[in-house]
Amino acid sequence: MNHAEKTEDGRQGGKRGEMIAVCSAKGGVGRTALTVNLAVALTKKNIKVSVLDGNFQFGDIALALDLHPTFTIKDVVEDIESMDPFALSGFLIHHSSGVKVLAAPERPEFADLIKPGVIDRACDLLTAQHDCLIVDTGTGLQEQTLQFIEKADQIFILTTLEMTAIKNTRLMLETLEVLGYREKIQLVINRSTMESVIKASDVSDILGFETSIFVPNEYQLVSQSLNIGIPFVSNHARTDLAKAVFKMAEQLISRREISVFMPKPNTFLQRLFTKHSTAP
Repeated sequence: MNHAEKTEDGRQGGKRGEMIAVCSAKGGVGRTALTVNLAVALTKKNIKVSVLDGNFQFGDIALALDLHPTFTIKDVVEDIESMDPFALSGFLIHHSSGVKVLAAPERPEFADLIKPGVIDRACDLLTAQHDCLIVDTGTGLQEQTLQFIEKADQIFILTTLEMTAIKNTRLMLETLEVLGYREKIQLVINRSTMESVIKASDVSDILGFETSIFVPNEYQLVSQSLNIGIPFVSNHARTDLAKAVFKMAEQLISRREISVFMPKPNTFLQRLFTKHSTAP
């Protein structure tokens, strides 16, 4: 595709939106709260943002934004192959901030309907029409999460100062390094100011990262925000917590331009087995 050509939605130069996968090795570390608040923070900077709830069994994105989905990703399954970006937009829920959401299925058993081809096509359609797609993934390294990680331009790995979170995060990072994703990973230390025998600055060293993003601990504010469905960057924008998320948004905006997405020839499993077979 040359620079004179257009994408399906008419974008010049074959540009696509950036895809960010928000992941964690442990549940309850703040993935959903970060996803919705980062999305809203980006829209305040006039960035077109969509959010895909990739936790297909127990997704909470709609709840965190006080949205009541008419449609979910389950409803696009049958027609996904023939769907274009404009058709998919009819299945998105519009938040008052401007964020558009493709919700998770309403029942856990429906998660099995979301096959790899559906994920692949949905992500491509969403990045075709938006400057940024943020995916809130499931916990750990389940197959669907690995697919999001493979497609993502940047991966946010969240952890906290709890020893169990750090231990599991280290295992997750080691696995992703074997798969060749190290350069895409940004470590986010959430609740970095909480009382702990482990200092936030030590977590970066423990996990082998020279730089990390530190998000302060305001657990009560986050809990209230999730319970009422109003992102804290909207109604508590002057707090240190909101400022940390706005800083993340600024860093994303000032980053590189996103080039045309070129699918990788090998799947993550092929690369994993290749790495192990060639290991001494």
